[in-house]
Amino acid sequence: QVQLVESGGGSVQRGGSLKLSCAASGRTARIVMGWFRQAPGKEREFVASLSWGEGSTPYYTNSVKGRFTISRDNAKNTVYLQMNMLTPEDTAVYYCKAAPDSATFRNRAPALGYWGQGTQVTVSS
Repeated sequence: QVQLVESGGGSVQRGGSLKLSCAASGRTARIVMGWFRQAPGKEREFVASLSWGEGSTPYYTNSVKGRFTISRDNAKNTVYLQMNMLTPEDTAVYYCKAAPDSATFRNRAPALGYWGQGTQVTVSS
């Protein structure tokens, strides 16, 4: 089991920045960590992910490339999402996720992997 606790959501204006954090506990060895988001009336979508190894390649959905940066501190079992140049289209509940491998991580089914409680990000125009 893995437990995830998120923090850092909030409200900003267009062009602003926020940084999300997600602390993991439990069986955290070699897990893939990252973020999904779900806007009202839309399906949950992949945002970014990063494997456990040093120098691992981060992956992003196209709409956030160049604006969002994912990073992790393995010593703290924490993953971060720095979000810059935010737009109203980024408004959503952001969920931290952990999974044993990339394939499981990419699957948005709630039953697969471990999920945080979600944190609201609201971007106004």
